[in-house]
Amino acid sequence: MLWIKNLARISQTTSSSVGNVFRNPESYTLSSRFCTALQKQQVTDTVQAKEDVVNALEPQRYDGLAPTKEGEKPRVLVLGSGWAGCRVLKGIDTSIYDVVCVSPRNHMVFTPLLASTCVGTLEFRSVAEPISRIQPAISREPGSYYFLANCSKLDADNHEVHCETVTEGSSTLKPWKFKIAYDKLVLACGAEASTFGINGVLENAIFLREVHHAQEIRRKLLLNLMLSEVPGIGEDEKKRLLHCVVVGGGPTGVEFSGELSDFIMKDVRQRYSHVKDDIRVTLIEARDILSSFDDRLRHYAIKQLNKSGVKLVRGIVKEVKPQKLILDDGTEVPYGLLVWSTGVGPSSFVRSLDFPKDPGGRIGIDEWMRVPSVQDVFAIGDCSGYLESTGKSTLPALAQVAEREGKYLANLFNVMGKAGGGRANSAKEMELGEPFVYKHLGSMATIGRYKALVDLRESKEGKGISMAGFLSWFIWRSAYLTRVVSWRNRFYVAINWLTTFVFGRDISRI
Repeated sequence: MLWIKNLARISQTTSSSVGNVFRNPESYTLSSRFCTALQKQQVTDTVQAKEDVVNALEPQRYDGLAPTKEGEKPRVLVLGSGWAGCRVLKGIDTSIYDVVCVSPRNHMVFTPLLASTCVGTLEFRSVAEPISRIQPAISREPGSYYFLANCSKLDADNHEVHCETVTEGSSTLKPWKFKIAYDKLVLACGAEASTFGINGVLENAIFLREVHHAQEIRRKLLLNLMLSEVPGIGEDEKKRLLHCVVVGGGPTGVEFSGELSDFIMKDVRQRYSHVKDDIRVTLIEARDILSSFDDRLRHYAIKQLNKSGVKLVRGIVKEVKPQKLILDDGTEVPYGLLVWSTGVGPSSFVRSLDFPKDPGGRIGIDEWMRVPSVQDVFAIGDCSGYLESTGKSTLPALAQVAEREGKYLANLFNVMGKAGGGRANSAKEMELGEPFVYKHLGSMATIGRYKALVDLRESKEGKGISMAGFLSWFIWRSAYLTRVVSWRNRFYVAINWLTTFVFGRDISRI
């Protein structure tokens, strides 16, 4: 091997160089430099040789999942582990199909309660549901798998996807690439937070979409509280550290602001008495907050947020800098914590797909969740939207939309599988039955201080129940407790709520 030959050459050269040093001491510097150069070359050749061996072995070791054969169950591949993807996994009949899930996270996040974890009302694991609990076949069945990976390429003509494993970075394992053949593909890869091209958002703001976002917010918040008490901190710097800014007046932004104001009024004022009068919350929105709710409920929410100490600012963010943001009117807003919650848009993976798109840039689908330009590919959730040719407007990016699309598609797959249409290219002429129809069940949002909004109308102009106050807060908690996926997590959530009510929120920075 190359590195063995180099090692022998170095040994011979080193022996000769040592003899020359004793005969001619002046040659020591030159010999040592020469030896060092050869050693560096040897290390480089060794690393290269090892990489060549690894690259030669990788195709055999990580070639992926081959197409299914006769006698095997057809394979449904789901990309994503959000509300839509997990609802498909939960509802699919595993006596008919093998299921494979590919996602960069091995759990589903119960997003309506994610804001509560940022301030310690709930523990992080209370809102995370492992995929193997949602669909036990992934752990039991020999043909069903979960892979911690991202999809890098979709080859719809050959019915396969190219994937790359998720690692902790270049300092750990090198990502492995593999392929998965599918009979039916479900694109449920979600969306990403919208930054509207504003400079500095990605570098300085924290989003609130994943558990690790909530963990980062919590650590940042508690760090700023502790730093603000350190002797020598100037008044301006203290006020900046204790200024929490939320951009986006939708349900997520309002709920986080309400949870944060509760945390300040009930816990910070007791346990950080030296800085209790300096901490404040500002909510910035370009238009009206909670625009999807009834006007009466919106005005109630504004009144309650003001009572809780949340300052509402109407404006458009033009630029975000490390310690301040700039509004369109030139106003500079210093901040210690910046949470960005302005809606979602298509991810880079969705944009890279060569499929027809809806007017918003999401994957275009028909009434049966199919991508019409290719066979056996379906798209649901935040990554998809109706094509203009369907005459339907794109549905909002809500958890209830994604969940119900996933339930519909799982039932559709089960019907197709029982009728013999589960395999690739076997359902071209099959009648699929009734198309998907979405009926809005209403909206709910908590605003802190044991108050919430409940709007059970189909639209702002429709008729139905809309209420606010303590009863709405009780309905909000009861509804979400029943919607938590497993009894295990329902128990966790109930115990966390009870513990917080009796003992207050935990303020440990872990």
